[in-house]
Amino acid sequence: MIRFAYQFLPYMKLVFATNNPNKLAEVQKMLPSTIQLLSLKDIDCFDDIEETANTLEGNAQLKANYITQKFGHDCFADDTGLEVESLHNAPGVFSARYAGLENDSEKNMQKLLSELNDKPNRKAQFRTAISLNLQSKHFVFEGICKGEILSKKQGKKGFGYDPVFKPEGSNKSFAEMTSEDKNKISHRGKAIQQLVQFLMNYKK
Repeated sequence: MIRFAYQFLPYMKLVFATNNPNKLAEVQKMLPSTIQLLSLKDIDCFDDIEETANTLEGNAQLKANYITQKFGHDCFADDTGLEVESLHNAPGVFSARYAGLENDSEKNMQKLLSELNDKPNRKAQFRTAISLNLQSKHFVFEGICKGEILSKKQGKKGFGYDPVFKPEGSNKSFAEMTSEDKNKISHRGKAIQQLVQFLMNYKK
């Protein structure tokens, strides 16, 4: 599990603007006890926050701004995309709805595998952008994990495209890793590490 010297990090509450319980649990494991992470449910936000930007950074900022402006909380939000080299970095910002608006992970993976069926180049990267609104200031963090798309699903852990993505330097897909091992190298893990390091040094 990712740990830093958190004893100097001041106690604070932060909203993580997501309705995805998998992402929430994953991020909670990476944060110190001095940060109380609140979900959208915790602040009674059941709104459907539209992600209408054409970049990951833009979508993350839309979500963080919505919570800060409507509920008055310090907040961070993320958006993640899978960028496949031979598909001109698709599905990218449309990763969650690649096969349709229903955000069906199985259909997304099957469409991706079909698109890559005749392509020898299977290089890809996951990229996460985090937008943080803290005390009326705005900050952005980014994490990237390079790898390749497998020819078929491997593993049953994780979520999203994890069963078909194998990171560089590993013989396992994300879906075959423990959450602890995945967090050490993943795009979201790297972005969260930057966020936490920033908070450790943040001066009010």
